[in-house]
Amino acid sequence: MLILRIKSEKMAKISTYDFKEKRALIRVDFNVPLDKTSFEVTDDTRIRAAKPTIDHILKNGGSVVLMTHLGRPKSAEDQEYSVKHIVDHTSKVLGVSVKFVSDCISEEAFQASSDLKAGEVLLLENLRFYSEETKGDKDFAQKLAKHGDVYVNDAFGTAHRAHASTAIIAEFFPNDKMFGFLIEAEIESVDKVLNSSDKPLTAIVGGAKVSSKITIIEKLMDKVDNLIVGGGMAFTFVKAQGGQVGSSLVEDDYLDTAKNILSKAKDKGVNIYIPVDAIAADKFDNGANTQEVDIRQIPDGWMGLDVGAQTRKDCTEILLNSKLILWNGPMGVFELSNFAQGTISVAQDIAKATASGAFSLIGGGDSVAAINQFNLADQVSYVSTGGGAMLEYLEGIELPGIAAINQ
Repeated sequence: MLILRIKSEKMAKISTYDFKEKRALIRVDFNVPLDKTSFEVTDDTRIRAAKPTIDHILKNGGSVVLMTHLGRPKSAEDQEYSVKHIVDHTSKVLGVSVKFVSDCISEEAFQASSDLKAGEVLLLENLRFYSEETKGDKDFAQKLAKHGDVYVNDAFGTAHRAHASTAIIAEFFPNDKMFGFLIEAEIESVDKVLNSSDKPLTAIVGGAKVSSKITIIEKLMDKVDNLIVGGGMAFTFVKAQGGQVGSSLVEDDYLDTAKNILSKAKDKGVNIYIPVDAIAADKFDNGANTQEVDIRQIPDGWMGLDVGAQTRKDCTEILLNSKLILWNGPMGVFELSNFAQGTISVAQDIAKATASGAFSLIGGGDSVAAINQFNLADQVSYVSTGGGAMLEYLEGIELPGIAAINQ
């Protein structure tokens, strides 16, 4: 299934490459959240994730030029998206005084990168201040390439984009391009889950809609032993089986799709688990009236916003008996505290299973947000830094940023 493995026998490896007196141009994903008033970094997970790669290069005699995007600016006039806001925090995380230049392809920028000495770090201004970045413009990529002697892609979160700094630039470093430690770990973690012989493998696929997860579910069907369906998408499966779901989120256009998935699971011997009970609310609000009901008998005017006690108990039994676990999508509306128990329970169960020897991979924005919110990120095996990239990778789609290095 997995077509994007690192082709280590055909390419340079960061662990063995000689960085002495070379400028490493690193595409990082420092698209971090900022406080809207002070512009201070509120979550530096992505910066810390790139630190091992940067540290390795600096310790081995190289200098580093960092390039990233931040938000979705329309032009360079959108200074709230300037990378200057993250310079101090990046310096703090790296333990190095990071230099900054207010452009990425100006003469000033080229001079700054050419003047770098071993052990120094330069951060370029937001790549997306230039529309050429997202257009995958070759001339823009060639200009960016002037900043380095070697190119390192360590931005898994943007690997699914065919942008100038992720997919096009690599061709200007035919023999000096490689993945950073972060992307290596991302790929190896997915490979471990999807290609390991350890059993049983359990996948929890949640979220709002079946339509956004069809391809993932179909791909996983050939690999998993257990498939737990959670979140709003569960109600489409319940209705497809004749259940009454009240005002719960349902995709009526995908009822036949849900039936087909259930049929395929049976044919392939996959245990597919649909929640049996739900916490129903009379409105989408944390202060709504609630009741715990059979998920097949949700009253009219009520909507399921979380799974119930029996479902949590069943999931616990499945997860604690798993050797490999993939979690993509919450069990309920965990952003509202009164409907977070199902997601919290799954997160805690995964942490317990990991402590008992299971390998666990958390992938997909909402699952990552949940595991971080519940302070359990350090108790699972691996938390992916990629949202859309992780989903496409699981679907078996060739990611441009990965392919560009492998070629």
